[in-house]
Amino acid sequence: MENKVIAIAYEDVTDENGEFPLLKPQSIIAGKGGFIAALNFMQRIHGGKGILLSRVDGVRTPEITIIGAGNSGTAAAELAAAFGNKVTILDISSEQFGKARKVLPANVELLYSNRANIEMCLKRTDVLINCILWPKWRKDHLITREMLKLMKEGALIVDVACDEAGAIETTKATSHDDPVYIVDGITHYCVDNIPSAFSQTATTTLCNATLPYLLEIANKGVKRALIENKYLRRGLTTYEGKLTLEETGLKQNRPYISPEEALGM
Repeated sequence: MENKVIAIAYEDVTDENGEFPLLKPQSIIAGKGGFIAALNFMQRIHGGKGILLSRVDGVRTPEITIIGAGNSGTAAAELAAAFGNKVTILDISSEQFGKARKVLPANVELLYSNRANIEMCLKRTDVLINCILWPKWRKDHLITREMLKLMKEGALIVDVACDEAGAIETTKATSHDDPVYIVDGITHYCVDNIPSAFSQTATTTLCNATLPYLLEIANKGVKRALIENKYLRRGLTTYEGKLTLEETGLKQNRPYISPEEALGM
């Protein structure tokens, strides 16, 4: 803002379906990478319980609970189900359920996200994967520290969204160098940039998604591109010294205006 930078946030640009085309490639990689992390950190050699997250004859099939039926949640469920696990996705959107049902196999259960279903899943799950972004101004949590007592000793939480004290109260960001920590007997994997472990794939998919927007800005100039493309405009964060992102304004108690007002529309 001090340098009057025009900033556009990848994660806030939408398309005509209300989805996030620039975030989607990374979300898919993060979801799949989150399940791969669970495979690793449930191994005894990495401090886990020694459970293979796959259907194996003669032993109990592991249970995976995924919060959120969006791009990352569906991607995580795709791998978890392919390995033969019992998979449950929690969400509040029937529309998201419909999209997920089209691409996921029958061994994925879709449950409405309410307290009763969350607590039921916490009691039975071996791995909980959180794939929902939590509004930064909210002070409550979907899963509190007290609720960890419902989980099995040695169960694993993989927080793909990795919002500090967000949907999961006990989340704090970690790195690939030191990815896990334990709270009340529950292992937490909270690497806040899972796709960086798959950097070549992540870079290629991100560039593919970004290029059309870059060409539009280059061909039209940034102001005209923002005025003519309402979906790109939704990602506008700062414009010539003015804050245009409501979320940051509320979080940091800063004055903000709408993108349309900043652009003089």
